[in-house]
Amino acid sequence: MTNTNPRIMAIANQKGGVGKTTTAVNLATALAAVGRRVLLIDLDPQGNASTGFGIINADRRITTYELVMGEVSVSEAAVPTAIPHLSLIAATIDLSGAELELVSMVRRESRLREALQAVPMPYDYVIIDCPPSLGLVTLNALVAADSVLIPLQCEFYALEGLSHLLKTIELVHQRMNPRLSIQGVVLTMYDRRNSLTSQIEQDVRKFLGTQVYKTVIPRNVRMSEAPSHGKPALIYDMHCAGSKAYLKLASELLRREKKQMEAA
Repeated sequence: MTNTNPRIMAIANQKGGVGKTTTAVNLATALAAVGRRVLLIDLDPQGNASTGFGIINADRRITTYELVMGEVSVSEAAVPTAIPHLSLIAATIDLSGAELELVSMVRRESRLREALQAVPMPYDYVIIDCPPSLGLVTLNALVAADSVLIPLQCEFYALEGLSHLLKTIELVHQRMNPRLSIQGVVLTMYDRRNSLTSQIEQDVRKFLGTQVYKTVIPRNVRMSEAPSHGKPALIYDMHCAGSKAYLKLASELLRREKKQMEAA
């Protein structure tokens, strides 16, 4: 069955190294594992989400650059991964040029939205892995998305910059995309042995309340190893603590979505 209105979720944080791509890859895999049809869009010029599925640069012939530039459709750009129900639109360094090229374009902030709305898509979820910046490429993701999931690293500077991101999301909501909401905040690189981690968790939960997911993503060596093998952690080692956490996160996300739909 073709779903003309998949749920579109951007995974964003302008700070690098917070587990954004790890969250995109493993959440997409976890949703696919429970039978949801998922499209993961790698919108980061570093292309780490593509690497995480073992897609080498030479095989990235049609990418998010061509999609954003309006040269190809979603169906032309999407390729199946080794994970059932999960497709990917890969990225290459070419996408970094899009920041400059978009500046002079008409409807420069809505190119991705137009591409996603152009044809019916056979997906339940579209997950967008954003670059670690708040430039035009990320703005395209926010304008296209229904919601934003924010990975937040459990470290001293975690809340620094978050207020800027939240203001940006609110501005996009007000001026360009009234559908946009905060899906939630997920705490990453969580270390229960570190007292600072607990303090940061308390501060974040006090500041953001129920927007923070109950599930936390622990620091985990197996998750760090997985990308070098071209596999999501859930495939590389489904029994490791990180994989179990992402399965719990997917379950919590689906429960939240169900409650929101029932309340609507």
